[in-house]
Amino acid sequence: MKKIVILDFGAHETQFVARRLRENAVYCEVLPCNIKIATLWQGLNNAAGIVLAHPLRGKNAPDFDKKILEIKLPFLTVYFDDKKRGGRNVVNLPDMHSKTAAAELTNFARKTCGITDRWTGKEILAACVAEAKEQVGKEGRIICALSGGVDSTVVAALLSKAVGSRLNCIFVDTGLIRLGDKEKVIKVAKKLKFNLKVIEAEDLFLTRLAGVEDPEQKRKIIGATFIDVFEKEAKQFKNAQFLAQGTIYPDIVESLSPKGHVIKSHHNVGGLPERMNLKLVEPVKFLFKDEVRVLGRELGLSDDIVNAHPCPGPALGVRQLGALTKRDLDTLREADLIVREELTKAGWYNKCWQAFAILLPIRSTGIKNAKRTFEKPVCVRVINSVDAMTADWTRLPYEILEKISSRITSEVPGVNRVVYDITPKPPATIEWE
Repeated sequence: MKKIVILDFGAHETQFVARRLRENAVYCEVLPCNIKIATLWQGLNNAAGIVLAHPLRGKNAPDFDKKILEIKLPFLTVYFDDKKRGGRNVVNLPDMHSKTAAAELTNFARKTCGITDRWTGKEILAACVAEAKEQVGKEGRIICALSGGVDSTVVAALLSKAVGSRLNCIFVDTGLIRLGDKEKVIKVAKKLKFNLKVIEAEDLFLTRLAGVEDPEQKRKIIGATFIDVFEKEAKQFKNAQFLAQGTIYPDIVESLSPKGHVIKSHHNVGGLPERMNLKLVEPVKFLFKDEVRVLGRELGLSDDIVNAHPCPGPALGVRQLGALTKRDLDTLREADLIVREELTKAGWYNKCWQAFAILLPIRSTGIKNAKRTFEKPVCVRVINSVDAMTADWTRLPYEILEKISSRITSEVPGVNRVVYDITPKPPATIEWE
């Protein structure tokens, strides 16, 4: 399939260039500007055109541009400021959310580059399966980290199609999971006929996380501990050389930046140890969340799986802020379940993209049974998004918020206050840690 290659020179909007192209069924790949020339040449296989996405900078383009100009392909230089530059096919796109930006990029892909292929669910599935088969070979066995979320479930279904019985799924009970998650994974695995093993590792994770408050350190510890568990279990299977993860493109964007600016280290990207015995298989790592859902439907997965709310791999580990304790995690589990239950009862669960509770590491004065309390607050976060790159808070009816607050403060011990997060992404991230 023909594609557009987007070279990232550190522009924050680079991912939006990719979004606008893919929304118009044009396949594209993003390559960082600091890659080796040999890697660039390889990345240009089947390329029909190149987009140079530049952030605000001086008049002189990086020397790397000169190499690009030697390539006999159409190219479009995109600047994110109010001054147009000289050159061929230069366009100024200050607002990547505008219809003008989408039209300019689509016109470049379809007319200038002559791309007629359409990036649909069928093409996504074929490409992902082919890539997985080539990477794993005819003898390799894959250990798949299955959390029960849409990303890891789609990856497991895709790899099952690619390698059949050579796929073994593992669910790790870290002690950080939500109520009902383990039961859901077991049910889904049985329905889809996955080979599944459940590992009880609560003591291991909570011991390693004891006293750790920094979110980045938490994510790195969780990521490294996951790898330790998977590598230990891989030894039980002959020729298990690969570890499959449900890494998606937003995870990479936030964890690794061409300019070195990390928003947060996702446990499955920036949280991984430098040395691993297993080779990573990440068939959806360049897909956005909505594309993963399209792929899930193409694989025949049911709506309850495809439309499930996202939950990060560290789960409650990054939703109970500060140092983790089993008591606080249990408190958060109960509050989180109430949020999901009330949204479901009110018919709002499928109207929002993600909903969860956060336990804050502070205390406030309250009143229960005519007595003073000094307990922790819970923050409720409900947002709408398409691809997790941007998000807006959900305008829930006050009646639902009132019910959630009433139930949490009356049913969950240790909580006397509920607040609602009305901050979009950006400037906030979806999760608090």
